[in-house]
Amino acid sequence: MAIVRVPAANQTLTEPDAIRARLAEIGIRYEVWQPSRPLPEDAPADAVLEAYKSEIDRLKESGGYVTADVIDVHPGTPGLPEMLARFRKEHWHDEDEVRFILAGRGVFHVHPEGGDVVSIETGPGDLIRVPRGVHHWFDLCTEHRIRAIRLFQDPSGWTPHYTDARTETHYEPLCLGPSYVPPQIEPPQIQPM
Repeated sequence: MAIVRVPAANQTLTEPDAIRARLAEIGIRYEVWQPSRPLPEDAPADAVLEAYKSEIDRLKESGGYVTADVIDVHPGTPGLPEMLARFRKEHWHDEDEVRFILAGRGVFHVHPEGGDVVSIETGPGDLIRVPRGVHHWFDLCTEHRIRAIRLFQDPSGWTPHYTDARTETHYEPLCLGPSYVPPQIEPPQIQPM
């Protein structure tokens, strides 16, 4: 189940309806899915896509997605440090980023235009859609494991467009559980009397 934090407002949300409402305010779609039948964590991609077929078809129709696949990232994934380095930089895409988490955990940091950064820790059962053009970055939790269904509007996938803001440098790349560290904010300067 997701955990949402807005560090600038010192706000943490764990209740699904509150999460859904808060994320909708910034254009982020959030749902919780259950498989049509039980699946082992290591089920083949075809079995996963079949188990979630009705949900995937519904999203394809409503969002113009044309393809879905399953990504599986773990500590032994070749090139993992380089892959994570690309995801950790604030960026945006020309199409939506849609992920349904099957296993593992990760954090999407969403930076809506003119708004506070919202951190969304996702885990098994969470679906998130970050709309095209919305600035964000992503990091895996400490176990460096995530397995997810991805949906694409362009069958060749999306390309990240990096910002120069370096907003991500003010946030620790950690999950929001007990190890979460809020952004470092300069303490107010006290003037001598």
